Amino acid sequence: MINFNGVIQDSDLQLTVSNRSFLYGDGIFETLKIVNNKILFFEDHYFRLMASMRIVRMEISMTFTMEYLEEQILKLVGLLAIQDSARVRFTVFRNEGGFYLPNDNSISFVIQASKLENIRYKISKIQFEVDLYKDFIVPRQLLSTLKTANKITHVTASIFAKENQLDSTLLINEIKNVIEAANGNLFMLMENKLITPPISEGCLNGIMRKQIISLAKQIDSVEVIEDAISPFDLQKADELFITNVIVGIQPITKYRKKEFEVRLANQLLEKLNALIVA
Repeated sequence: MINFNGVIQDSDLQLTVSNRSFLYGDGIFETLKIVNNKILFFEDHYFRLMASMRIVRMEISMTFTMEYLEEQILKLVGLLAIQDSARVRFTVFRNEGGFYLPNDNSISFVIQASKLENIRYKISKIQFEVDLYKDFIVPRQLLSTLKTANKITHVTASIFAKENQLDSTLLINEIKNVIEAANGNLFMLMENKLITPPISEGCLNGIMRKQIISLAKQIDSVEVIEDAISPFDLQKADELFITNVIVGIQPITKYRKKEFEVRLANQLLEKLNALIVA
């Protein structure tokens, strides 16, 4: 089952070939995690979604409140009986009509949900190897920070990783700074400094990124810095890890010939789990 514009329907609903998300990538989405019938960090997700819709000039209905969206999401996961731990994709797309110029800016939404095995976050892969992806870049612009329906760079980067027996790849911008991984935001520990690229570098304005920055600031021995990361910095790092809402924290254990510790990632993972089950 899915939720299409507030109506629960069979999951084999067929969207038309005139769908603008299909034709032009004219859509925005949020990936959310449900734990014990609660949407984690939902306020942050909601305001990011609203900001993204305004940036791409979608029409936001007066009924599109945080309470309404929460109700629609939890209604679906409840009917699927997966409210203990679930992954949800909430997609908003401009209604069909027009070419590059839409006929209007009204929207529809689809909510999809699937079961997750674990309530608590845990490190899913003990060994995790990455390398740079240099075929295409992510430009330093506002659109790069949004979760749009056009993520072709991340798709091709993920295929590149599979073809080269890697677990993920690291993406760069036009000035060759490393901005994020194909599957989440990037953090680098160098001595006592925890560094993550600022949004101005073109990285996703990640919800888990925000949580990890906040949790890391609670550790007296760690200084949190938003700053550019060059490929040369990676070789000097003590730790690297990737964050997203579904995985939580995924440590990188190997980049080229350099291997990394997993000390701070484990410490932050404990704090994150304490936060979500509190």
